[in-house]
Amino acid sequence: MRRYLSSVAAIIQPSKLASILVIWSITLLYVLFQGGKTAFMLFIMVSVLIAYLIAGGLGGVRRAKGTRSLYSEQDKGDLLSAGGHLRVKLKVTIPGILPLPYVVVREVLKRHNGESWVFEESVIPSLRGIGELKFQTPALERGTYTFANTDIISQDIFGLVEHKGTFLSEGQFQVLPRAIYVPRWQLYERKSRLSGPQTSVVQSRRETTQINGVRDYVYGDRLTRIHWNATAKTGSWKSKEFEHESIPKTIIVLDGSTSAYMNTNQFELAVSVTASLLGFGIRERIGIGLCCLDKTTKVFAPVEGAAERQKMIQYLIDLNAEGRGPLISRLEKGYRMFPKGSYFVLISPQRGQPVLDALRWADSRGMTASHIHVRNSAEVNRGNDWIDVLRSRGITGYGISSLQELPSVLGGEG
Repeated sequence: MRRYLSSVAAIIQPSKLASILVIWSITLLYVLFQGGKTAFMLFIMVSVLIAYLIAGGLGGVRRAKGTRSLYSEQDKGDLLSAGGHLRVKLKVTIPGILPLPYVVVREVLKRHNGESWVFEESVIPSLRGIGELKFQTPALERGTYTFANTDIISQDIFGLVEHKGTFLSEGQFQVLPRAIYVPRWQLYERKSRLSGPQTSVVQSRRETTQINGVRDYVYGDRLTRIHWNATAKTGSWKSKEFEHESIPKTIIVLDGSTSAYMNTNQFELAVSVTASLLGFGIRERIGIGLCCLDKTTKVFAPVEGAAERQKMIQYLIDLNAEGRGPLISRLEKGYRMFPKGSYFVLISPQRGQPVLDALRWADSRGMTASHIHVRNSAEVNRGNDWIDVLRSRGITGYGISSLQELPSVLGGEG
């Protein structure tokens, strides 16, 4: 008897178990001292109810299981861009033969930086113990998200007994940084004193005579450009694609210093600017690399391939601005992967001597340095003082206070 009571106490809170025993004892005493059909029926009803409540905890929600499905408006449900919503469908199966009027399902979504969201909703399971929960997440920011343990709570209408089950249904997805379309970048439309006498104009890069592949026919292609063999094999018009003249490679340096950023939004802006420039490089087939000065110095060599560029964007997902120390000391750790004669683009909220030292360091190693200054809201009204300082020293500088400004500023319109 003691073992049975201890097992029951393990699934029912002691205070509520005491209340149940008190009620059952009262009905038992009522039968013993009063007698009669009414007292006996009341005792039977209370006993059956208590047995039902205890049996629900022994074989109900405590053995519940579930499967989760993720959906989004984009093509990949497990990978979406910042600002997007994710639809979640959780199918819960509760074993046992005893029906449950309803259960409460509690979901917890955790972000890589420690933030969390709780989604709680009641579900009415079917006679077979199957229920389905659907909900939509709020607008999500950049990061890796993981669903924690799911809680299933069952409670009787009197509030006497509460049973709780927990299961883990794996669910993880990533949210890419915000990015904006950059049609042109003035940096590639100027003569670089380190890249030779030619002018690199991305939008009008001349093609060589070297065939690089085959692409779909575009209205206006000349007859001599049509690839007749590919057209005959595929049944649709194909054109030859030629390699373009080479232009200097670019290395984007993202400053991830903890003390440099006034708030989280400013760092998110820096990451979004970086992602936008990487997207520009993919479209224009420019060899762009990435250097992240975060907790560790991570360098990706400049490449033109979309697969390698995607790895760079993936690396941006979990950055938290945890870097410490001077910029130069961290740049020294990866300078061997910085191509000589390339463009060195520093994305940082810092200004003054630390930035000048970093730009001078790049110049001393044969790179053409420029700075994209990520401003906070307090610096917007200060104008372009820092940009004027850079230009007085012959250094290209851009001031960005919002992501929407990036296309016009890079294009020379801001």
